[in-house]
Amino acid sequence: MSSPKRTSSDSAFEHLAESLGVAAQYENMEGEVRDVPLETRKAMLAAMGISSKNDLPGGMTSSPPRLAVPDGVRCYLPGFLEQAPVWGIAAQVYELNSDRNWGIGDLEDIRTLCDIAAEAGADFIGLSPLHALFLSDPQRCSPYSPSNRSFLNPIFLALNKIPGFDHSLADSGRLKELRALPFVDYEAVTELKIRALRTLFEDWSGRLQEPLPYSHREFAEFKQSGGSELYGHCLFEALSFEMVSKGHGGGWHSWPEDFRHASSAAVAAFKDSHSKEVEFFLWLQWLMNVQLTDVAEHAAKAGLRLGLYFDFAVGEAPDGSSSWSTPDLVLADLRIGAPPDIFSVAGQDWGLVPLSPEALREQQMRPYRDLLKRTMRYAGALRLDHAMGIWQLFVMPEGVLPKDGGYLRYQFEEMVRVVADLSRETRTVMIGEDLGNVPDGFRPAMDKADILGYRVLYFEADADGFDPSELSQKALACLSTHDLPPLIGWWANSDINFGQRQGLYAADEATSLREDRELRKSSLLKAAGAPASKTEAAEEAISEEVVVALHRLLARSASMLAAVRLADLSGEERSSNIPGTSTEYPNWRARLQLPLEELAQFPLMNKIAAAMRAERPKT
Repeated sequence: MSSPKRTSSDSAFEHLAESLGVAAQYENMEGEVRDVPLETRKAMLAAMGISSKNDLPGGMTSSPPRLAVPDGVRCYLPGFLEQAPVWGIAAQVYELNSDRNWGIGDLEDIRTLCDIAAEAGADFIGLSPLHALFLSDPQRCSPYSPSNRSFLNPIFLALNKIPGFDHSLADSGRLKELRALPFVDYEAVTELKIRALRTLFEDWSGRLQEPLPYSHREFAEFKQSGGSELYGHCLFEALSFEMVSKGHGGGWHSWPEDFRHASSAAVAAFKDSHSKEVEFFLWLQWLMNVQLTDVAEHAAKAGLRLGLYFDFAVGEAPDGSSSWSTPDLVLADLRIGAPPDIFSVAGQDWGLVPLSPEALREQQMRPYRDLLKRTMRYAGALRLDHAMGIWQLFVMPEGVLPKDGGYLRYQFEEMVRVVADLSRETRTVMIGEDLGNVPDGFRPAMDKADILGYRVLYFEADADGFDPSELSQKALACLSTHDLPPLIGWWANSDINFGQRQGLYAADEATSLREDRELRKSSLLKAAGAPASKTEAAEEAISEEVVVALHRLLARSASMLAAVRLADLSGEERSSNIPGTSTEYPNWRARLQLPLEELAQFPLMNKIAAAMRAERPKT
């Protein structure tokens, strides 16, 4: 049967779609070229407000986006990194367990961890995203599904550092219970912290004289510098609490129609009648800024040459503060995800909304610059989660399954210029998480722009063997990520066993995954010079000797940076997050069983740190 004839209108549509970054095809991880359904592409353009060439924005060129780095566009790399590799500790902030926090890790715990890391010979502390989530709905606790990436999560405030703090602000018995829990009870922790913070706010508001940096003048300057974006987020927070108190959800999609638009008369009336409530949430953002600035400065003084290394999520929740207060900056009818692959045959819908390429173009990338800069001001290094997003994002229009999604491309040349300019301005090392479906030419572009790649040894070691000296120099190397179990659990196949029990894998799929893992274990053992034995290769406990040997292998990699998971240093087995689960597993809740106060003396920690120092000594 012959193919249908292409008409002039078909050609015009293809040209329009291509010029706006809507790709007609893409290559998947198996090297197969897949067509994007016509209806998907039409829906993608409609989400951008374009139905014909007549809608093409003024000043928009007909040239499609290009994956190219302009000459001279390079990110910041400190001299010491090019002379000798360094290492650091990666932690999930909430997992930190101490005898002073309120059942969840906080900024004072991070400050303490900086001291421990510096003493151990490390040069940075890697942190899970600190983005603002949904304070009024604490169960929404994934740090990668933020309400707003521009602002911070006050749940991590160290209350004992706030002026006026008194231990009577919380029931000591209740705090003891929360500290003893194996998982963070977000609802209880948030209730206790917000109640205490409201009392502290009232007391602070009534005192005219406060020492720096907690003075009223400093607060006023912070509010002014934050502008309408900061105010809009805090107005959302106040309104979100009000809506929850009336039986609605924390996200604006569940609110009465009158409150779904930040510019509505109902919202204006709420703003006038709840000004002090909005002020409270502004105060919380200010406190986070004060305390995080202090931690960043302390990290440098402690001897961490890179300081704090932050993780930056790829998108935001569709019903959060960002899409409510600045709706023109996002494409509300699209969702970010991933195409089908061997790990997820149905593809993935991450439930996040993408930034609008046209809004960024119209405002000459200012919103993207502001977004990154708010995090970079505290950072020695910044990891872009799913770094391919500065070139293309896999998206699905409303009601479309991931298998029928397609790629939306951005003005990469301008995006990477913003990243590089900010990196040099703030002296922040940039790391791009380049895992998954990485398009041809993307890694060379990162390399040219001095954006470090991301190399996971679990993935690099396969049946063909593994040589750490062959890893890219411009990269961060690690054993695993937050989406995989710590080394002890990975070795015992805990995630595969759990997935099979939950029905995530059929018996034959689980068997295939176990066989693949055995190959990777053998490859790692061989590369580490640790002979494989029946015990080490089977689903049994990994020996401490092998744990240390694998970290020494990590340290011997050619990559500039190497990150050791705090969970591995403390002998943890439980996963932070198991992809594909929601209620089946307590994602983003597992607290480390080892208290922070015992970490510096923990034998495994000291053996791993010694191995890292031996291979990556400070110069």
